[in-house]
Amino acid sequence: MSARILIIDDEEALRKLLSRIIGLEGFVVKEAASLDAALTILHRNEIDVVLCDVKLPDGSGVAFVKELKKRFPQAECILLTAYGNISDGVLAIKNGAFDYITKGNDNDRIIPLLHQAADRVAENRKAAVGIKDLSNKGFDAIIGKGPQVTMALSLARKIAPTDVNVLLLGETGTGKEVFAGAIHSGSKRADKPFIAINCSAFSRDLLEGELFGHKAGAYTGAVKDKKGIIQLADKGTLFLDEIGEMDAGLQAKLLRVLENGEFIRLGDEKPTRVDVRFIAATNRNLEKEIAEGHFREDLFYRLNGFSISLPPLRDRTEDIAALAGYFLQRYAQKEQQPVKQLHPDTLHLLKQNKWKGNIRELKNVMERAAILTDGNEILPSHLPYEIQVANTDQSNNLSLAGVEKKHISKVLQYTGGNKTRTAELLGIGLTTLYRKMEEYQLVIPK
Repeated sequence: MSARILIIDDEEALRKLLSRIIGLEGFVVKEAASLDAALTILHRNEIDVVLCDVKLPDGSGVAFVKELKKRFPQAECILLTAYGNISDGVLAIKNGAFDYITKGNDNDRIIPLLHQAADRVAENRKAAVGIKDLSNKGFDAIIGKGPQVTMALSLARKIAPTDVNVLLLGETGTGKEVFAGAIHSGSKRADKPFIAINCSAFSRDLLEGELFGHKAGAYTGAVKDKKGIIQLADKGTLFLDEIGEMDAGLQAKLLRVLENGEFIRLGDEKPTRVDVRFIAATNRNLEKEIAEGHFREDLFYRLNGFSISLPPLRDRTEDIAALAGYFLQRYAQKEQQPVKQLHPDTLHLLKQNKWKGNIRELKNVMERAAILTDGNEILPSHLPYEIQVANTDQSNNLSLAGVEKKHISKVLQYTGGNKTRTAELLGIGLTTLYRKMEEYQLVIPK
């Protein structure tokens, strides 16, 4: 299916020209002359990428990016400006823009960027929903010996053989999907589908279509029946990640499934019956969300047949060595390389880190470190700069700046000057990388 592009620009001649050029590339294109008109289109259509002018009659494109990512998190946005401005560019990227380019000077970049942004949307949607392969992913695959993890594992093992719905609580990156998969593997539904969907990755309408499906002819473009993932999960388990992000209207439709085991597809007249076990997860305080009117209390109690809290990584430092070793081993197998070992000083720094991204962040740090090291040992210098200096005295700032400069330079060389990839490997934002490159006068390697 062709990616859908929305062009927002009040200059009609330029908008029409862009529309023709982009349309010839096989994209489906819609146009808007203002932000207000664009929002109407976004609410009525599934848009993949927004190409937006910075200065519009009813507002700033830079500020609009933030609103766009909040309302339509699945969409990407590329900003166009007549006059390049560093501060606007930095703020645009910070607000969630895919890129910020200058009209005229960067015309040859627009089509490649649209393809890249559309590819990211497709990858994110694919990653956000799907039938999961749970081979070798039972409880024995969960790493952790600390008291909190041991307690969570004990509860999960006891509840797995039942059909009770489960609510997993914990910060982002604490392993909620891994626990959900283990519970399914330990249940009587283990030979049936385990399907996971991230509710925060879709707009309200798109999520409704993914969950409930539709009949042919339900809307323009619906040329054949489509089963929703609730129906695909029949007799199995459906994992609803980030359930706290679900729209109130969809919460009511989901409640009906939990209460009666049935739902009505879009465009259908008769209900479809299913037998599904639900496991939901959230990093939000749902009781607070209920009090503020953002989450249905009746849905909460239906999902919360049994709740399990997963601890943040900073509260289970005794497991960091084993988790880091596991990720290094996985990387070595993937790249067919010898397994890298952790230097004692490196492990000490890992244990001192706050790990706001939890296990997911540790995984990314270990993969970056394995890429950066030329030897068989992960040294402190292979870790992100923020981890290296977190517990270092400020009197060493001069020498630490040199370490940071060398570290960034090495990653830039590794990526061939790809700033987006460099920022990902360093674990910093793209705007931070630009600032550091300017501060240290780093140039892109030829």
